[in-house]
This record gives sequence, C-alpha cells and structure tokens, in this order.
Amino acid sequence: MAVKHGLGRGLNALINEAPVTPRSPQPPPAAESASGTMNIPIDRIRENPFQPRKHMAPEALEDMAQSIRTHGVLGPLLLRRVGNQYELIAGERRLRAARQAGLTVVPAVVKEMVNDRDTLELALVENLQREDLNAIEEAEGYQLLVEKFALNQDDIAKQVGKARATVTNVLRLLSLPGEIKKMVVEGQLSSGHAKVLLGVEIDEEKNIMARRAVLEGWSVRMLERMVARLTRAPRKPRAVRVDIPASHLQFLSDKLHRHFGTSVRIFPPKSLANGKKIKGAIEIDFFSNEDLTRILEVLGLSENV
Repeated sequence: MAVKHGLGRGLNALINEAPVTPRSPQPPPAAESASGTMNIPIDRIRENPFQPRKHMAPEALEDMAQSIRTHGVLGPLLLRRVGNQYELIAGERRLRAARQAGLTVVPAVVKEMVNDRDTLELALVENLQREDLNAIEEAEGYQLLVEKFALNQDDIAKQVGKARATVTNVLRLLSLPGEIKKMVVEGQLSSGHAKVLLGVEIDEEKNIMARRAVLEGWSVRMLERMVARLTRAPRKPRAVRVDIPASHLQFLSDKLHRHFGTSVRIFPPKSLANGKKIKGAIEIDFFSNEDLTRILEVLGLSENV
C-alpha cells in the first residue's frame, strides 16, 4: 500500500536527514554512510518518467551547474532502485545540472520500496514546495494521478497539501487551446491570465485575447475587463411600434418626390414600449444653391425672408 505524504513533510519523511555537502564536486563512489547517503554513478541514474516538470530555463540550469562545479551538489538526490539501475524520484534539476557540470557521481538517498504513485506524488511535492512548476505542468501532474492511479480530486488535494478548489481550477487549464498553454509554459502568460481566459467560450477568441495580452502587456485585471466586455450579454432590443404603416410611407415618399423633383425620405415617428415617443424626420435632397432656391420656392419660401 502506498504511503501518503503531505506537502510539508513528503520529502523530509523519505530523506530524513540534513543536506549533504561533498568535499569536492566529484566525490569518489563510496558505500552507504551512516546517514543513508550514497555516492551513485551518474550514468546509472535514469530520469523520472513521471517528472511533471518539462520546462527548465537554460540560464538557470547553467547557473546551478556553475554552483555545482564550485561547491558540489549540496543536497542528496532521492532515488529508487530499478534492477541494477536507479530511477530519480526527486532532484531533477540537480541531476541535470550535475550532468552539465561534468560530475560522474552524485550524493543520493536510495529507497527500495517506493512505487510509481509515490514517485509521481513526491516529484510533484518537491516542485510545488520550490514553486518550480508552471501551472500547465502542475495540471498535467494532477491529470496523470487521475488517469494512471485513479485518484480523485479530493485525494490529490490531500496528497499535495492543497485545497480541492485549487486542484480543480488548475486542472481546468488543460482545456485551454495549445497556443495558450504554450504561452503559460514559456512564461508569457501567468496562471492568473490563463484562468481568466477560461471564461471565453470560443477557442479562437481565447487565442486572440491571449495574443493581445502578451503583445500589449495586459495585467490580469486588464484582461478581466476585456473578457467581461467581450462576454457581456447584448442589450435586448427595445420594443418599437412604427406609427405610420410602411405602405403609406412609400405612398407619401413618391408623392413628395414628384412634388419637389428630387429624392425625399421619410423617417416615421415611433412609440416605445414604455410610452416614450421617438420623433420622425423628412430629408429632401438638393445638389446646388440653385437647387435649394428652387425647392424653397416650391415651399413658398424666399431666401431673403
């Protein structure tokens, strides 16, 4: 039966010791120490197939590698034995940086009875404790617990020490389009931006909003305002009654056209459902000063009056 490990104690419960500082960046292979730490050949360690963290900034990795070249690996990796090899449980970034630094052995604590589920849970815990995971990697880790080990969201919340609502909201991010998830992984959008975009119904509109947020540097609050504007329900059209029938309007327009010798448009008055009236209007076309004078004369008016 797998042993549950809370967020605040999972790694410490397995390692149960203070970090080890080797005297040199490449300590020689040695037997297990009294504290349980061993120096393991790095070429016998394979990466954790359940590692939730996929994206590591090259600059940060090189900084750690340089530190390891100077000071060595300051904390043991956590491994499990698989045949005559070892599989990483926790310490992915330290392992990669140690390889990059050219080490041939690394300090590690080897656990014999750790199953796949414990391996995934502890890898999640380690990264969540250090806030190393982006929101999409965190969601994919939770989803793996659901699919491979049939855990429900309550189980996951207990295992990683988070509220169930937090786990639910993180898992919802997996429904976002691939373009947006890539932006989150690469740090162009925060998890806050991603959660706001869940409120947009159409995927292409989600993508458009995400691109604008990145291009224009929108804060989460600004994105919230833009999404609210996009998703705001349109006002219901006001009930309107036209006070002059369409057939009579056409009759009057034709009669005025013949009378003035130019196009005339009639906009009828309207009555709203609340009793308010909207005024009507008449437009008469003219094309020159002389044309205007002619129309005024038809009306019985003079420009000099």
